[in-house]
Amino acid sequence: MYGANEIAVNGDPQTDVRYIRITDIDDHGNLRDDDWKTAKRIDKKYALARNDLLFARSGTVGKAFIHKREDGEAIFAGYLIRFRFDEKRINPHFVFYYTLLSRYMLWVRAIQRPSVQANINSKEFKAFEIPLPPPSIQNHIVTIMRSASTEKKQKEQEAAALLDSIDDYVLTELGIEMPQEKENSIKNRVFTATLGEVSGRRFDPEIYYQVYSLHTKSYPMERFQDCVLINPSTSFEGYELDTNVTFVPMEKVSAKYGEADLSLCKMVAEAKGYTRFRDNDLIWAKITPCMENGKSAVVDNLEGGVGCGSTEFHVFRALEGINIHYIHALLRMKSLREHAVLYFTGSAGQQRVSSEFFKELMVPKPSLEKQTEIANYITHARNQAKQLQQEADAIVEQAKERVEHILLQ
Repeated sequence: MYGANEIAVNGDPQTDVRYIRITDIDDHGNLRDDDWKTAKRIDKKYALARNDLLFARSGTVGKAFIHKREDGEAIFAGYLIRFRFDEKRINPHFVFYYTLLSRYMLWVRAIQRPSVQANINSKEFKAFEIPLPPPSIQNHIVTIMRSASTEKKQKEQEAAALLDSIDDYVLTELGIEMPQEKENSIKNRVFTATLGEVSGRRFDPEIYYQVYSLHTKSYPMERFQDCVLINPSTSFEGYELDTNVTFVPMEKVSAKYGEADLSLCKMVAEAKGYTRFRDNDLIWAKITPCMENGKSAVVDNLEGGVGCGSTEFHVFRALEGINIHYIHALLRMKSLREHAVLYFTGSAGQQRVSSEFFKELMVPKPSLEKQTEIANYITHARNQAKQLQQEADAIVEQAKERVEHILLQ
């Protein structure tokens, strides 16, 4: 059955029926919770029952999801197809785990119709042939895959906890105590500002009311703009027009790890109009939602020592006595990114953090040795998190290999 053609709207996960769309399902068949929606109108004929299997028929074609009791009440959207199975003959979870195998994905790539948006219809999905081993073998395969998925999830939770702990580590090491959020009362929303504070500057009430401070008694405070050059110029003078330099589009910057993939290049002749940077610069996404997500990276070992990339990057270059990785640690803090939102300019959907934000920012300036200690700890924590993620992925891949071997016997 094809899903509902309804408008997705914001809802309350505690009281509303979830509206499951293709974008809510990740590549492993899990539900994402970062964009929870309900539908404008709930039609019960699209209600999901336990063990219903959904297939993406367009977009990320072939992606699958099996509905479990703990997922709660939900209906599904039109670009998904629902299948229900005769559970006397086949375990629906066996079918779901089969969709994670390479043989299924090979079929998807072979059968999908190339178009502006690839798609597979319900008849084609119905015609797909699947092995039907005895129930005992099906259940054994489900146990293998379910166990691997559980181990994978545990590893990923450990990795996420490591990454989430970085902000607290930075604040603790610098002796920063973030103020408690004020109660949202009329009394607390009233504030004063002197004429000198607002003369020649923006006067957005939220900026003055929601004061953000990294103040600490442990180290001297410094203006951010006295620690780094903000959007400095980078010259390609002396480079031949056919010389390759590193190219970093926004999608090549990891929000999760704060790293950039530096594998792409452009010739100097093609670099006109892009943001330019050089080795040991920090690139920081200024546009929504990339900024809120934490897309930023220190770039090093660039082709020819220089690079270019998205026009939506701010670039920061460390001055003497500053470790740029330490600055990166400060700018990646979630609390700082949330406050930077107040300095957005531009139209909805194209809003960017203005350089005004950095002119106002004060940061702790410990010794260079302390900055390096903090930066090294964070690098180690991120590497540990990446290692855990790699181990998590390997667990599932090994389980898939076991299942493939069982099905080939």
